[in-house]
Amino acid sequence: MPFRVVATILATGFLWLLTTWSTPPALALTQIRLFDLAYHECPVERADVPTTGEVASIFPNCFLITGKTENKSGKPVVNADIFGRIYDANNDSVMQNRTRLGAIDEVPPGLGTFELRISVPASQPTPLKLEQFKAAGFTGTVRR
Repeated sequence: MPFRVVATILATGFLWLLTTWSTPPALALTQIRLFDLAYHECPVERADVPTTGEVASIFPNCFLITGKTENKSGKPVVNADIFGRIYDANNDSVMQNRTRLGAIDEVPPGLGTFELRISVPASQPTPLKLEQFKAAGFTGTVRR
């Protein structure tokens, strides 16, 4: 076999081994199930409370959405985005043209809980309807 052919085969094999061993594992988006959803008004210390003399009707209503998480990956998921739809009593969207509602800093493996603060325009009547909630994040640090 000519020297060039052998050198090419060896160089190709070396590059293949080098890239196989040095390539970091791909980080896949991990789906988190959100369930047992509920909401309640924010405590006074977390609400946007009008100061004396301001018109309270122009301020949004503050709500805390709470629920449970299920992370089947076996690893903690960091910075998981929360997606869902929220409707008012008239079936009008509370967050128009928006399905990403917030994030959970860390979701432990297995079952956990979460809390999300939202502001709803005072003109939108309750009760609220929480639909199609889910979360997704990564099991490792994501570089920017």
